[in-house]
Amino acid sequence: MRRQTVTGGINPAGSSRALRLDPLSLPVSFDAYDLRADGGVRRVELHRERVVLRRAVHGMRMAIKVLVRDFRGIALRDLQDAQMLVLVHRDPSLTIPLCITSDPDEIAASSRLWSEVFALPQLQEAKAREPAARRRRHNSIRARRPRFLVRRRGGALLNRANIHRGEREIIARN
Repeated sequence: MRRQTVTGGINPAGSSRALRLDPLSLPVSFDAYDLRADGGVRRVELHRERVVLRRAVHGMRMAIKVLVRDFRGIALRDLQDAQMLVLVHRDPSLTIPLCITSDPDEIAASSRLWSEVFALPQLQEAKAREPAARRRRHNSIRARRPRFLVRRRGGALLNRANIHRGEREIIARN
């Protein structure tokens, strides 16, 4: 099995914008444009079951492994003079370019093929979406109370037989 090495992402003006990855020859490895990464480039490894993103941010190297089933689908995005086919994740920084071309027939064929290979839907999405809101923790009181107090029962279970109300207080003095 051979590997493809392609420079991907959004290239600077005046350079070749064509990015064509073959979904039938996975795994594929390529460089993609990343605004936050050092040098503006991240390394993407695309497999049938997973995607590995390697980049460095402020000198700290990281590798992010995301399962293909965690992606939302395949979408088409418009550029100035071409169209880009992307693998869309709910976090926009994890979205991956698959094909950049100005030929509409090639985009349609690539979209169907990538959708079949990854078993993901073709999305009708024209613009980028915001990331989903962060999920709340299940136990909201946990941050406010120490762990051993969370496990203890509250004061609602007092023995009500020892509480005397409405009676005069008797004080025994020696």
